[in-house]
Amino acid sequence: MIKRIFDIIFSFFGLILLLPLLLLIAILIKIESKGSLFYLQTRVGKHNKDFKIFKFRTMFVGSDKKGLLTLGDRDPRITKTGFFLRKYKLDELPQLINVFIGNMSFVGPRPEVRKYVNYYSQEDAIILSVKPGITDYASIYYRDEAELLKGVENPEMFYIENIMPEKIKLNKKYINSHNLFTDFKIILKTIQIIIT
Repeated sequence: MIKRIFDIIFSFFGLILLLPLLLLIAILIKIESKGSLFYLQTRVGKHNKDFKIFKFRTMFVGSDKKGLLTLGDRDPRITKTGFFLRKYKLDELPQLINVFIGNMSFVGPRPEVRKYVNYYSQEDAIILSVKPGITDYASIYYRDEAELLKGVENPEMFYIENIMPEKIKLNKKYINSHNLFTDFKIILKTIQIIIT
């Protein structure tokens, strides 16, 4: 309950305070390429229910049909504005909307697409017992995930066989020990990484 109150208050004021920045980003996206302002992708949330996650569009329209994984910071599908937004995680800011309406939290396991959730074992399903978040241990540890995938022959298999199992371990670690203090530590660490 306390976490939900925290999420509502800080997402609401976050959206208000960041409104000038959000409008500037919106203008830059629209100037550079045709298409929608937001990229709405179906992800799997709490209780295994699908929801739409909000992100600023960082790729040219239709790029997701060429694969769900981003391969390196210089993936040719990414726009110039998109590269900057991704570098500083600004493309994630619209997820404050998800936090405010209640299908995400500030901190929690990053929500996966259904395709990868289907690889979860019965034990892994515990990840779906909590709300997904904007940031978590895995987001911090795998902040350079796109670069890791860029250098392998089969990025999708590498993700499924190597990165996903580690993310699942980190998600379970969070679920087994999370509290408000842990959440604050993760938020501060995430901000530190973005700044540095």
